[in-house]
This record gives sequence, structure tokens and C-alpha cells, in this order.
Amino acid sequence: MKSKKMFVALVSVLFVFGFASLALAAEKEGGADYTKAIVLGCSVIAAGIAMGFGAIGAGLGIGQATGGASNAVGRNPEAQGKIMLTMMVGMAMTESVAIYALVVSLVILYANPIIKLLG
Repeated sequence: MKSKKMFVALVSVLFVFGFASLALAAEKEGGADYTKAIVLGCSVIAAGIAMGFGAIGAGLGIGQATGGASNAVGRNPEAQGKIMLTMMVGMAMTESVAIYALVVSLVILYANPIIKLLG
């Protein structure tokens, strides 16, 4: 029941954002043009979602790597050096996902191609 409500809420929000530019579109001479403001608002939301998913993915990956390395060292303490090296390389690769999410968020916020198309 809860997931159905979340789905309906998500679809409603996407519907509002999708059709807001059509509903609020005004002629240039007499009224204001809200299209650019709506695109900027949606860009901020998209950047936040991108960073959220990137951080969640990196956190889960690093946690899994640390847990696996701890179990491996507990079973074979002599191999601690190799296990830790492999874990550090894996954690660095996992952290790069969060950095990619940051880059995408910054592109959405500051070098937004849709704003350039609107003029």
C-alpha cells in the first residue's frame, strides 16, 4: 500500500513538472516567461537526485568492500597486506562513482545545455 502511494506521488510530481511549462507559458509581449525558471528548478532537483544516488551507491560499495576485507583478514591474517591493497583499490574505484555523480550534478547546474537552447 505504501509503495503504491509513493508511486502515485512520484508520477504526480513528474506530471506537474512535465506539463508546468505548457501551463505557465505566456506570450512574450504581455506576460512573463516561466520556462527558464522551471528548467532551472528541475535542474536543481535532478542534480540533488544524481548526487543522492551516487552517494548511496558509493556508500554501499565501500561498506561491502570493507566488510568483505574484514572477513578475509579474520580467516587468513597472513594475507592482510594483499587483502588491504586490493580493498583500497576497490574502494577507490567505488568512490569514483560518487565523483562521476558530482561531475554530472555540476554540469546540470552550471553548464546546463537546456538553458542554452532556451536562450
